[in-house]
Amino acid sequence: MNVLPYLLKGVQLTLLITLVGVLIGFVIGAFVGLARISNNKFIYGLATVYVEVVRGTPILVQILFIYFGFPDLLGITLDKVTASIIAIALNAGAYIAEIVRGSVESIEKGQREAGRSLGLSSTQTMRYIIWPQALRRMIPPLGNQFIISLKDTSLFSVIAVGELLYQGRQYSAATFTYFEPYLMVCALYLLITIPASVFLRRIERRLDR
Repeated sequence: MNVLPYLLKGVQLTLLITLVGVLIGFVIGAFVGLARISNNKFIYGLATVYVEVVRGTPILVQILFIYFGFPDLLGITLDKVTASIIAIALNAGAYIAEIVRGSVESIEKGQREAGRSLGLSSTQTMRYIIWPQALRRMIPPLGNQFIISLKDTSLFSVIAVGELLYQGRQYSAATFTYFEPYLMVCALYLLITIPASVFLRRIERRLDR
């Protein structure tokens, strides 16, 4: 039995969960990050509770809670892949929220004053002046979060999601060989993360210029 085709199936699912999860996480993080700088104490409080709870608990606990806890509480059944995407989205969303908050707050106050002097509302100033500049500063840390989330998908093997590590474990269990499959698992993760890291460094250098 050739291990590579077996593992490539896991790579496809790993990338699917990561891409969809981080994309949803970005949407969540954008709203929560802006809520974290809101003057409304209620909105700020809700956003802060979400961020602190997610960042203060291990993602493995979150995975188990989403897959086993929610169905038990609500009387529903969650598909393993759906539960995985939800876990990545909620986890990444909390960290992305802090990236968004930090990036927006890093924009000089003079930019807001310039928007007001042009007759723009607070919303228009955020949309046309602050957000485009903040988005450029978010790109490097967002890329790092993507890599972190991709590696976190290895934890989904605990709920038998057929991602890369799970496929490697299944192959080992079927063939009683361990060195080759786990070496290939490491190699495939590196083949994804190293090019992504190089790409991010190039973007950072361009943004610095």
